[in-house]
Amino acid sequence: MDVTVLAIAGCPHAALLEERLAAALAGGPPPVIIRRVITNPAEAARAGLHGSPTVLLDGSDPFATPGQAASMSCRLYDNGAGQLEGAPSVAQLRQAIGYARLADGELAGGQVTAGG
Repeated sequence: MDVTVLAIAGCPHAALLEERLAAALAGGPPPVIIRRVITNPAEAARAGLHGSPTVLLDGSDPFATPGQAASMSCRLYDNGAGQLEGAPSVAQLRQAIGYARLADGELAGGQVTAGG
């Protein structure tokens, strides 16, 4: 599984995303995390930045709504019961990571399934 964190310079929520991502990944096989600072709207569109910060799992934003445009704006995530925060919850990240690992054929122990 590839993990990419996209953010604009000075994003006030990037540290929160990094903290929650580390907690969500704890105990599993550690992926390489690529961190990119996005500097302009064209780069945001190419990279898939749907507001800062954005996490991509295998190149996809699991928290984007269909058709969501790229944006250099601050991003808020709905963490349930109308609670908006600057990063997905640890539980939401774990769920998205689990789906990405299943799609990659990974099991919790880091093994690969034979035939899915």
